[in-house]
Amino acid sequence: MPETFEADVFNLAPVAMWIEDFSGVKRQFDIWRGQGITDIRSYLREDLSRVQECSQKIRVLSVNEKTLELFAARDFDHLLSNMDRIFRDDMLEGHITELEALWEGKARFSSHAVNYSLSGKRLDIQLRGVILPGHEETFERILITTEDVTEREEARRLERSNRRYAESMFKHSPVSLWVEDFSRIKRMIDDLKDGGIVDFRVFMDVHPEFVHQCMSEIRVIEVNKATLDLFCAPDEQTLLRRLRDVFRDEMDKPFREQLIDLWNGNLFHQREVINYALDGTERHVLLQFSVFPGHEQDWSLVQVALTDITARKKAEAYLEYLGKHDVLTKLYNRAFYTDELNRLERKSLRPVSAIIIDLNGLKVANDTLGHDAGDKLLRRLGEVLNGVVASPNSAARIGGDEFAILMPGADKQVAANLVETIYELLKINNQFYSASPLGISIGVATSEPGETLEAMVRRADMSMYEVKKAHYAEASLKAMPTG
Repeated sequence: MPETFEADVFNLAPVAMWIEDFSGVKRQFDIWRGQGITDIRSYLREDLSRVQECSQKIRVLSVNEKTLELFAARDFDHLLSNMDRIFRDDMLEGHITELEALWEGKARFSSHAVNYSLSGKRLDIQLRGVILPGHEETFERILITTEDVTEREEARRLERSNRRYAESMFKHSPVSLWVEDFSRIKRMIDDLKDGGIVDFRVFMDVHPEFVHQCMSEIRVIEVNKATLDLFCAPDEQTLLRRLRDVFRDEMDKPFREQLIDLWNGNLFHQREVINYALDGTERHVLLQFSVFPGHEQDWSLVQVALTDITARKKAEAYLEYLGKHDVLTKLYNRAFYTDELNRLERKSLRPVSAIIIDLNGLKVANDTLGHDAGDKLLRRLGEVLNGVVASPNSAARIGGDEFAILMPGADKQVAANLVETIYELLKINNQFYSASPLGISIGVATSEPGETLEAMVRRADMSMYEVKKAHYAEASLKAMPTG
């Protein structure tokens, strides 16, 4: 024990302290220098047995009470006889740093190491060493402190683990995630409030350019892989460069509502929006916006999650289509026709015309050629009517072989013109299907003042039946044998 140290100060120190003799290491260094070794780190890493050789030349002269306590040793002899249990596993790698510092002539060194107590507990150690004055040439007395930093290092490992976990969750999430900075938008909104603006919605009505300005102030910090996949982007740089292709057309309206949410202090909200992939295709997404905890005052870190609901929207649209359309003919169905008739009844727009059409010979085709043949006739008539009827008019299949066209605002002449167009297109269609020509019976009516539309449709229906009756009477005459 050096005379400069008081025994009680050494023993009562709150940090584990060792007095060690490194003179054997110094002699080994001299041998290596004589052999021409210059890069000690590379030389030691090349063969860790050289580190082991140096470690074996270190003599522990004394330790304090804190050292015995830290390493769960009964006494100094118990500690020395079990040094191989304390310094093991990857200890040699950490020891290289200390040896390198001494090789380079430094009087002080420090490193992080892993030791083990004699009870088997893993210890993270902050090791510091200093050559005591007067021993710089021989390394005969070096003071080593080994501070237990296990708790700190475990916290760091946990923090690193949590960060990696969060990063993995972000990068590999199946949902499109964006980390963005809305701080400039926060300042713009605060400036408006400070300026006395109370009704933000009215303000944006008067100043629509404010919405576009806010959109331009969003800074995208990072996106994940699911985002690149969703928007068909080859990489993040390409996506960020082409954001105007992603957020366009009707995006202003939902973003405006998002700004109103933020104005009202709603920092967590969601809504359905339409974006566009870089190949131009639509993406229906559920947008979920949230300000990260701790950033409520400046909005400098927010997350936007976009869940692709395109398939769901297409399914909903198809179900809605099925609710209003006849699948076979692609025309509206009877349910739509009934609703449309009721809607037009409530409107003041007059006159309204109706064209009732019956497909001749459908039953015969079904009975003699099969229902596939009948379906083909129905599809062909659907093609004809879809080709001539456009909004605000609507064509519907209202029965097995019966069709109706409603024409709001159309007088008798307009209705007659449409009937003529139907016959012209029917004629062209039959030229392509000369083996099975379509035949139809048409009845037309136009509403009279004070007449209900239901009564008007009945007149058109009756007119159609008269035409149909004449058609079958003529067909019967043709089928009768001649004398």
